[in-house]
Amino acid sequence: QVQLVESGGGLVQPGGSLRLSCAASGFSLDYYAINWFRQAPGKEREGVSCISSSGGSTSHAHSVKGRFTISRDNAKNTVYLQMNSLKPEDTAVYYCAAGADCWAPNDYWGQGTQVTVSS
Repeated sequence: QVQLVESGGGLVQPGGSLRLSCAASGFSLDYYAINWFRQAPGKEREGVSCISSSGGSTSHAHSVKGRFTISRDNAKNTVYLQMNSLKPEDTAVYYCAAGADCWAPNDYWGQGTQVTVSS
């Protein structure tokens, strides 16, 4: 069974933090870049953050630079997205996807996890 599963979403107040996880089963993430996307109701899907397969480079959307950090733990077959200083505009369903390189076509997608930022 080949699967990507996101977790860690929830309700948080503006200025708060969440850490999302993207865990793989049935295959290894060692040779994949991981992209995080998000989509809010009525809006287009947006690329958020990406980490290379080696972990040596990362990329972020301008709207989250300085607030979000992406990292990977190959021993746990998991990629993390640390989200700090959250804003209501960050509210969306967050998806992770695995591909050959950052922003390249993706081979695997997760089911998504809801993040809601509200007072």
